[in-house]
Amino acid sequence: MRPMRIRLDPADEYMHSLEEASNFNESMYFNVYDPAVSMGGFFRLGNRANEGYAEMTTCLYLPDGRVAFMFDRPKIEHNDAFDAGGMRFEVVEPFAAQTVTYSGRAVILDDPLVMANPRRAFTESPWTEVEAHLDYYGVSPMMGGEPVNDDGSPLTEDLSGGFARGHYEQHVGARGTIRVGEEAWAIDGYGLRDHSWGPRYWQAPWYYRWLTMNFGDDAGFMVSRIVSQDGRVRMGGVVFEDGAYTHIDHCEVDTEWAGEDTYHQRITARVRAGGKEHLITGDVMTMVPLRNRRTTPDGDQLVTRISEGMTRWEWNGRTGYGLSEYLDQIVDGRPVGADA
Repeated sequence: MRPMRIRLDPADEYMHSLEEASNFNESMYFNVYDPAVSMGGFFRLGNRANEGYAEMTTCLYLPDGRVAFMFDRPKIEHNDAFDAGGMRFEVVEPFAAQTVTYSGRAVILDDPLVMANPRRAFTESPWTEVEAHLDYYGVSPMMGGEPVNDDGSPLTEDLSGGFARGHYEQHVGARGTIRVGEEAWAIDGYGLRDHSWGPRYWQAPWYYRWLTMNFGDDAGFMVSRIVSQDGRVRMGGVVFEDGAYTHIDHCEVDTEWAGEDTYHQRITARVRAGGKEHLITGDVMTMVPLRNRRTTPDGDQLVTRISEGMTRWEWNGRTGYGLSEYLDQIVDGRPVGADA
């Protein structure tokens, strides 16, 4: 293999050229949590212009344990902007500032686990109007980019395994307002954002664990553990301390499961980075199970579950918050990673 490097330029904050792959995806994602008001959530837009639609998700964890949720596939014809289904992302300054807005409906889930059956959730739960305006700002360096050859030319091999060739992340702060029905909250919290581009199938990983953690404007983690069906493991992520990122070279994630449908409830992450060992424990406060289905050319129905847990983290005597995202392929009704 030719020598390679990771390229990340300010231009990567903006839209990339639409590629020929039918499953080309370009997406941005932003999460946030404000412990002062016990409120947070995430926003995602994934443009699949060659398939004629975007994936739009709004997921808001309300202080009383309910969730305001919306998923839609609004039609799009190009990859010129993140602007679909009432959601819009704007880059104010590359690597420094972005704006997230959403104006539209959401379903109110008294029991967020009902989202395991989306048809039931959307038909039996009440709807309301949601307005969100959040100004995001970077508190950390950038992590990631796109692998290229040493001379800057594109790679001929997709090293992502079909799950976003280019990808970067950043710990952030966010300020603004969120209104759900007649209730409104002023938000001043922390979170994590990412940006991905390239061919993507949600069925590409066998399972993964993606843990985002913020302990203020000076500390945080992103822990990633991706497992392929043949058992290969890719570990990664960063430790954010003292204004800098240290790359994780090893991580283990132990999980306590709950319920008949086997959702993650308590997490222990053991992380090694820069010669230091870190132990982080997490308790899921509210869980929302999401799913993606794809029919193969042979007619097989593949089901992927993405369990989104708003999580309280403990590390080094500090309390933080963030999302624990568990993706699993579902085989015989059970998440494959639960038995690994």
